[in-house]
Amino acid sequence: MAMSLQENLVQREIHQDWANCEYIKVITSSIKKIADFLSSFGNKGRNSHLTAKGWWGADLEKTVRLCQNSLSGI
Repeated sequence: MAMSLQENLVQREIHQDWANCEYIKVITSSIKKIADFLSSFGNKGRNSHLTAKGWWGADLEKTVRLCQNSLSGI
């Protein structure tokens, strides 16, 4: 009986880990899409302060790298 409860807890934990992994992938993908979209403005020669290399770009790139590193560790 105790083994069954323990197995159930492990299965639940694994399920939550997969759900969290999928959530992180969606968030990371969305951040990349937003960065690409904003970068497209800079490529047109307009609104250069909105490019991914602009004032917020370094922080965004660090955040994306952190998300990618956390995904590769899963």
